[in-house]
Amino acid sequence: MTKKILSILFFLIVVTHTAVKSQTIYVSTNETELVLQTAQNKRLYQLYLGPRLSNQDDYTTIKSRSDGQAWEAYPVSGTETYFEPAFGIRHNDGNMTTVLQYVSHNVKKVTDDVTETVISLKDALYPVQVKLYYRTFAKENIIQSWTEISHNEKRAVNISSYASSMLYWKRARYFLTEFSGDWAKEVNMSSAPLNFGKKVIDSKLGSRANLHVSPFFTVGLGETPRENEGQVLMGTLAWTGNFRFTFEVDNENNLRVISGINPYASDYTLEPGKVFATPAFIFTLSNQGTGKGSRDLQRWARNYQLKDGKGDRLTLLNNWESTGFNFNEPKLDSLIAEAKYLGVDMFLLDDGWFGNKYPRQSDTQGLGDWQPTSSKLPNGVPALVKSATRTGVKFGIWIEPEMVNPKSELFEKHPDWVIMLPNREPYYFRNQLVLDLSNPAVQEHVFNVVDHLMTENPQLAYLKWDCNSPVTNIYSPYLKEKQNNLYVDYVRGLYNVLDRIKAKYPNLPMMLCSGGGGRTDYEGLRYFTEFWCSDNTDPVERLFIQWGYSQFFPSKAMAAHVTSWNHDASIKFRVDVAMQCKLGFDINVKELRPEEQAFCQSAITTYNRVKNINFNGDQYRLVSPYDGNHTAVMYVSESQQQALLYTYDIYPRFAENLLPVQCQGLNPARKYSVREINLMPGAKPDEAFNGKVYSGDYLMKVGLDAFTTNKMHSRILELEAVE
Repeated sequence: MTKKILSILFFLIVVTHTAVKSQTIYVSTNETELVLQTAQNKRLYQLYLGPRLSNQDDYTTIKSRSDGQAWEAYPVSGTETYFEPAFGIRHNDGNMTTVLQYVSHNVKKVTDDVTETVISLKDALYPVQVKLYYRTFAKENIIQSWTEISHNEKRAVNISSYASSMLYWKRARYFLTEFSGDWAKEVNMSSAPLNFGKKVIDSKLGSRANLHVSPFFTVGLGETPRENEGQVLMGTLAWTGNFRFTFEVDNENNLRVISGINPYASDYTLEPGKVFATPAFIFTLSNQGTGKGSRDLQRWARNYQLKDGKGDRLTLLNNWESTGFNFNEPKLDSLIAEAKYLGVDMFLLDDGWFGNKYPRQSDTQGLGDWQPTSSKLPNGVPALVKSATRTGVKFGIWIEPEMVNPKSELFEKHPDWVIMLPNREPYYFRNQLVLDLSNPAVQEHVFNVVDHLMTENPQLAYLKWDCNSPVTNIYSPYLKEKQNNLYVDYVRGLYNVLDRIKAKYPNLPMMLCSGGGGRTDYEGLRYFTEFWCSDNTDPVERLFIQWGYSQFFPSKAMAAHVTSWNHDASIKFRVDVAMQCKLGFDINVKELRPEEQAFCQSAITTYNRVKNINFNGDQYRLVSPYDGNHTAVMYVSESQQQALLYTYDIYPRFAENLLPVQCQGLNPARKYSVREINLMPGAKPDEAFNGKVYSGDYLMKVGLDAFTTNKMHSRILELEAVE
C-alpha cells in the first residue's frame, strides 16, 4: 500500500472521527443547567434542563433523545419534525426545508456573573446559518435565549418561523398560568392544565401589543403553580410588538415551549448578508414556586435590564384628573404650587398642551402637532419649566409621538408617513392612526419631537410616553412590496429612536405608557424607568393588577397613582395601595379635606424614608387577593435589617375567622420591633404593633394578627431588627 493511499485513509479516518464526535454544551446558572448535545447526524439536541447537578459527570448517564422524535434544540420545518417547528424558510429554488447542523460553539465570560454561549449551526446544502445565543446570569438564576439568522443565497429568502427559544419538558402534568385582560382590567391571572395539543398565547396588535394578553407566563411542571412550593418555569419575551408563546403537549406527553415574535402576517423577507436577530426570551426555573422565581426576575431586572434599575424614582403630581384638556398657564402654575405643597418631586403635565391649527381640546385632533397651543400656553413649555424650577419642583410632560390624528397638520403634510390602507376606508382606534416607524424619515421626526423638547428645555426632568392605538389599516407606503416586514420593522424602528434618545439623554427618566398596560415588556424597559400598569386606579382593582405584574417586575418599575377612583375607599387606603410601588398622585388636592391633605404630605415623607426597602428589597407575596377577602405583601431589605408589611382588608365577611399573617424572608435568629406607620392624623396605632418586639422565627411561624373585618382597610407595618 503506497504512502499516498495510507495518507488518504488516515485523513478519512480523522474526518469521520471528527464528524461523529459528540459535543456537549453546558448552559448554567448557579441553580439551573441546560445541557445540549450533538448526535451522529451533527444536529443539536436538548439533553437536560432542570436543577443543576452537583457532579457534571452525572449528565452522561442521561439517555440521549437524539433518536426518533428528538428534542432538537432548534427544529426546522420540512424534515421529520412532526410538531411545531422553531424555524421555517423558503429558499431561492422554492424548497422549504432546511437541516441545521452543528458547526462550533464559543463560551465567554462577560462578567463574573454573566456568561454567554454562542452555538453556530448551518445547512450543508444551502448557505443558511443560525446562531443560538444563551446568556446566563449565575446569581440571579436567569437565562436569556435568542437567535441570529442569516444567509448568502443569491436573492432574498422568506423566513416564516423564527423563534427565540425552544424548550422541552417531560412531566406527568403541566399547568399554565396566563395573564389576560383589557383596558382597565389588565393581568388577570388564570391557570389551567395543558393537555395533548397546542395552546397558543399571542398578540396581533402591533404597537399596543399587550392590550389583551401580557407577554409573560408561568408553567407549573407537575402541579399547579404555587407561591412557595413546586417547580415552575417563568418566562417572558423582550419585544415591544407581536409575540407568540406555543405550548405543545405531544403524543408521549412531552411539553414543547416555543417563544418568539408572532410570525402572523410577517413571513419576513431577509436579504443576503443581512442578519435577523430575534428578541431575547428570558426565563427562570424555580424549585420553590413563583415567589422565588419572581424575586430572581426582579433582582435580575434591577441589576441588568431596567433603565436605572438601581436608581431612585420621582414622586409626582399629574394634572389629568384635575383638569383633563381644560387648562391654561395660570391654572398649571397653581397646580405646580400644589405639587410643592404636597411634597412630591415633580409636576407632570398630561395630554392637551399642543396643536394650534387644530388645538388639542379632545382626543379627536391635534395629535402629531407638537407645538404648544398658544391660547393655552402663550409662553410655551419653557415658562412652565421655569415656573416649576422657581417653585422648587421638577417638571415632566406627556407625549404620544408614534401617533397622529387625521385632523392634524402633520397628517395633512405627510399622509405618506402613516400606516394606512391606500384603497379602503380607514378604521380609527381612539380617533388616531399610527405613524410608520419602518420609515427612517418618520424615525427622525419622532426623535426630533423629544430632541426639540429637551433642547428647548434642558431642565425637563421626565417624559410620559404614551401609545394608545394598536396598528390598524396595516399598510406601509414606505415598505411597498415588503408589507410582510411591517410588524417587525415597526418595532425595530421604535428601538432605533429610543436608542438615539437614550444615547443623547441617558439620565432622562421616562414612563412607558400604552393606554394603561398595553406595553409591559423588558426590551421596552431598557429605555424606560417605569411603566403605567393600568388606567384603572381603583385601589381594590390595583391590588389585583399589582399582584399580577409583581410576578415578573420589581416594584420600582410599576407606576401607581393615588386618584379619585372609588370614592368609597379612604385616602389612606388609596395611598397605602400605591405606596407598594412607584408613588404618584393624580388628584385634585384642593378637594381633599385638611386632614387628608396633611395625611398625604406625611405619607410622602414616610414613603421617601422607607421606599428603598420596596425598591431594592426582596418581595414576598403572603396572602393572595384571589384567595379571599384580604391580601398581604412584604418587602425585606437585602441585609434582613428592615422590612415592610402591607396588609389590606378588601371586603371581609361579617365576623369571619381571621388568620394571622405569617411573614417571610426574615432572619429567624434576630429580634424585630414592629410598629404601624402611615397613620391618619390623630390616629393611634394598634397596641399589638406599637413597638412590640418579636423574633423573626415567631413572625414567620406564628405571624401577626394584622387583618380586620373593616372594609377597604389597610395597614403598613415597619419591622426593624434590634440588637
